[in-house]
Amino acid sequence: MGILNCFSKRKDSIKNDTKDDVVERGNWSGKFEFILSCLTYAVGLGNIWRFPYLCYRNGGGAFLIPYLMFVALCSMPLFFLEVAYGQFGSLSPLAVWKMSPLCKGIGYGVVVLGTVSNIYYIVIVAWAFYFVIASFTWTLPWITCNNSWNTPQCTSRIMVNSTSNNTAEYAINNITGYNFSGNVNISLDGVGNGSTLVNTSLRRVTPSEEYWSRYVLDITDGIEDIGYVQWKLLLCLAAVWLIVFLCVIKGIKTSGKVVYFTATFPYLILTILLIRGVTLPGAADGLRYYLIPKWEKLGSFKVWGEAAQQIFFSSGVSCGALVTMASYNKFNNNIQRDAIFIPIMNAFTSLYAGFVIFSIVGFMAHQTGESIDNVVTQGPGLAFVVYPEAVANLPAAPVWSVLFFTMLLTVGVGSQFAMVQSIAASITDEFKLTNKKTLVTAILCAVKFLIGIPLVTRGGMYVLQVMDWYGFSFGVMVLAFSECIAVAWIYGIDQFSKDVQLMLGSKLFIWWKTCWRFITPGLILFIFCFIIISHVPVTYGDYTYPRWAIGVGWMLALLSILPVPIYSCYRIFTTVEGSLLQRIRFLRMPEPSWGPSLEKDRELYIGTLSPQRKRHVLGHIDLNRI
Repeated sequence: MGILNCFSKRKDSIKNDTKDDVVERGNWSGKFEFILSCLTYAVGLGNIWRFPYLCYRNGGGAFLIPYLMFVALCSMPLFFLEVAYGQFGSLSPLAVWKMSPLCKGIGYGVVVLGTVSNIYYIVIVAWAFYFVIASFTWTLPWITCNNSWNTPQCTSRIMVNSTSNNTAEYAINNITGYNFSGNVNISLDGVGNGSTLVNTSLRRVTPSEEYWSRYVLDITDGIEDIGYVQWKLLLCLAAVWLIVFLCVIKGIKTSGKVVYFTATFPYLILTILLIRGVTLPGAADGLRYYLIPKWEKLGSFKVWGEAAQQIFFSSGVSCGALVTMASYNKFNNNIQRDAIFIPIMNAFTSLYAGFVIFSIVGFMAHQTGESIDNVVTQGPGLAFVVYPEAVANLPAAPVWSVLFFTMLLTVGVGSQFAMVQSIAASITDEFKLTNKKTLVTAILCAVKFLIGIPLVTRGGMYVLQVMDWYGFSFGVMVLAFSECIAVAWIYGIDQFSKDVQLMLGSKLFIWWKTCWRFITPGLILFIFCFIIISHVPVTYGDYTYPRWAIGVGWMLALLSILPVPIYSCYRIFTTVEGSLLQRIRFLRMPEPSWGPSLEKDRELYIGTLSPQRKRHVLGHIDLNRI
């Protein structure tokens, strides 16, 4: 029992752990599979709808200055950190903390965070899948107001004429029930003649908005009324989970091939949509709104905070997937190159998607006669309300709709199968179930599907909003900060630098060490403080959540944070030998089985260790010298 017995057991298993695991786990067939897998994971729905909105709202082109700065100071160092220790140990996010058992709670927190985000994020992917199916029709269902779900407020706007000053006139149908008090041009005969100036105080609602809220979601009045299951969305959710399972059914043997499609297809579709978008009237106005710098915005604390926060939404750090994907690399893969290239490509994709979105938004503003401020929105509203309304007025509208939502489906599925693979690998590595990975993956997908059923009820959007509001932002900051402290200060930056140097075959730049020790954790604290200061309780539109729902949200936020201190305390107080300080010092050092998987690499690693660490790895423990 205690420290000595614990090490005796570990020492006996070192040979098996280091000789056979890499064979059982496998490696990528080529270096491009890893790069494409990382791109597939990092490029997600946030690149399509969140970044363009934030860029527009926070200074246009000026927003790129803080954004790119945080890419260099946060995204790249954190990416490099995670893929470095994942590749070095050839282990998933849970088992990899053999490098410092005191910090294994980080691994548990990462698994919890990945699970929570996986459950609600894939529902958004299911919505995209539904819209793909709904687009296979001659007439898109959100074009007119002549459907059973429409209300008297529904306004179908079809451009029929244009005046000399470029003010469009519209044929507006189904206006029964309006109280008129605001100025709107209405062409009652549908050909632009005899336009009548009327007033309306009742908010006009587009067919796409009513299709989204009243038919697709059929949303209730609040989270208190969860309502019945939406069977059409439940079937879509099941289909998406099946797609994800098939992508990872054989681990990297299948996912490594799928990424050739999921990493490249979105760029093809974005390019097609961009070519079409920039040829539309009003596209130039949209792009000007998107990119023209508003330098005065850089003086706002909020702009810098949102730029930093976007890095964590888009880069995918501290969720375990990067560690898992890197664990399948060959030991000498050049991760330093990858840590620069992939975050830059992720940032480029966000910017590129903005051109697509805002060319369409500019067209929509031109078509409706509204300002871009009234057209632009963020989140699901941009993808499932604004864009469907825009494509509805394009020639061959169903074609463009299918292309857009297939792109959303592809980027969403790519992010999700990386998360599932990460959690499955965590379980199989930790419990030595490598030969049962398919079964573990199947059970994971089934369980998460069942847990996600409340999110496809009529009140499911309210549940999803709580999970998104609290389940990610707080946890990812704490875990990212903890990773930096654990590797740079507890495991030790000097030894970690030697580990990375052993893989790269060259000396590590001091820049990376400075970021890992000081700059990156300092900036993470800044972002965390920004989130706390600017935090407001969860809302959805005009709906205010009850206190109990907000309380559930905070409990959800703590799920991924609490494992970090709880596990550390557990290990300290269940290690029975030595003083408190000796136990802490002992647990901060790596287990004997930590290190490269292949024996030839492991021998080189042992040669880099200090005398104390070498005795530790070989199991020659003297408590008085710890």
